[in-house]
Amino acid sequence: MNTAGSLPGAMGLGFTKLSKGLAAVLVAGFVVAKALPFTVDYLALVPGKTIPFTWNLVTAGYFEHTFIGLIVSIAGVLYYGRLLEPVWGSKEFVKFIAFTSFFTTICTFVTSIFLYYVTGHENLLYTPTAGFHGVLAGFLVAVKQIFPDYEINVRQVIKLRAKWLPSFLVLIVLVASFFLDNPIVYVPFIVFGTYGSWIYLRFFQRRSEANFKGDASDEFAFATFFPEIVSPVVKPIAIVCGKLCCGKRAQNLDGQDPAYVLGGKPLPGSDPAEATRRRERGARALEERLSAASKSDEGVGGKSTGSSQIPLEPLGPEDSV
Repeated sequence: MNTAGSLPGAMGLGFTKLSKGLAAVLVAGFVVAKALPFTVDYLALVPGKTIPFTWNLVTAGYFEHTFIGLIVSIAGVLYYGRLLEPVWGSKEFVKFIAFTSFFTTICTFVTSIFLYYVTGHENLLYTPTAGFHGVLAGFLVAVKQIFPDYEINVRQVIKLRAKWLPSFLVLIVLVASFFLDNPIVYVPFIVFGTYGSWIYLRFFQRRSEANFKGDASDEFAFATFFPEIVSPVVKPIAIVCGKLCCGKRAQNLDGQDPAYVLGGKPLPGSDPAEATRRRERGARALEERLSAASKSDEGVGGKSTGSSQIPLEPLGPEDSV
């Protein structure tokens, strides 16, 4: 597999301390699960036992009890930590992971209870569900936001732009759910991880370069996760779901109504064309600076500083992402 242009995170910078710490947490959970198998029922999400053991709503998102899941999760958190943490900073990186993981487990819990009352299948209540794959799905949404036009080629047969990765993953998981046993183990985490990460990035993430939250650009609207032919159907549904999760703020963004303004002046980032230009200029500037930082590291013996955030020079008004 190769890419049309390298993502900044692949340019030789060392793994961040935070991503290595998260990897260590995943390894520790796996070791505990193998040494003390009974802990799976208490650290994983088991909807029938969540009350009174409510802590599994938190622990399930960081608990891997299968070897394949552990390897994939470690590789994912190390790579995407190196890619995203320098862009956001450690604080926002942690907030993103925490929000996405908790949103995923809460929604999975509610979905399992609902499906149990509909179908009466007790396995929905007592099948342990856990893993970091909900957050990994969320990382793909972040890549869609920051580097939407990077193209991934698989042996020159499959060509897929980064902006379609989240949708492609969800589609594969939904199709696979018809052929594999216990889809409740992985499908809700992937689906809700994708949606939860979009909610955070769309409405709540604080942009360090400006005093506002979220990403109001048309290019990051929920409808962009679907083919254009179904956009007229998706947009009204997205507005309703957004209002349930985020209230009036969601209506303002996805409804494209006059609430895009505050005090009669447009909110920063609300103009789609300007938001696109800022994203393009910011991505180019970030890649150049990450490349320069990588060369600087090589010049001092190839050692990485391990810093969680690369010091960038202040961006001018025309370079803000």
